[in-house]
Amino acid sequence: MTAMTSRQTRWFAVGALSIAAVAFFMIAGTGINKNLVYYWSPSDLQRAGDKAYGATIRLGGQVAPGTVHLSTGVSGLNFDVTDHKSIVHVRASGIPPQMFREGIGVVVEGTMIRDGYFRGNRLMVSHNNEYRAPKEGQTVSARELIKSTRGIADQAK
Repeated sequence: MTAMTSRQTRWFAVGALSIAAVAFFMIAGTGINKNLVYYWSPSDLQRAGDKAYGATIRLGGQVAPGTVHLSTGVSGLNFDVTDHKSIVHVRASGIPPQMFREGIGVVVEGTMIRDGYFRGNRLMVSHNNEYRAPKEGQTVSARELIKSTRGIADQAK
């Protein structure tokens, strides 16, 4: 078996790079962009104008205080998402996560509708995953625990 000459090595490298370039352009040209889901803030969504309509987007921000309303009937939820600069009205279907409440960070996956609202089909909440067990001898206030876990059920009243 003979070793490859430098000329053969060069042609092999050029061929490999050519195949990689063709594969890249085929992937890019076949609409991979249609499968991507972008993360936008309410300000980004409003700045996008007509480009925002119909695209699958992850809208992220905070649930605006006083805007959470649970619809009667088939699990419907209305609320506003804000980044403290802009506000987007959201209509979500399904049952919200247990930790969902006003003032919490939220990511809603869905589509901006020309009727002026964001139709959410997936709702995720952001939460602090830091748990601190009470120190030895420390009393735990049940009232404070209840206050910290107020959710959508309290808003529906």
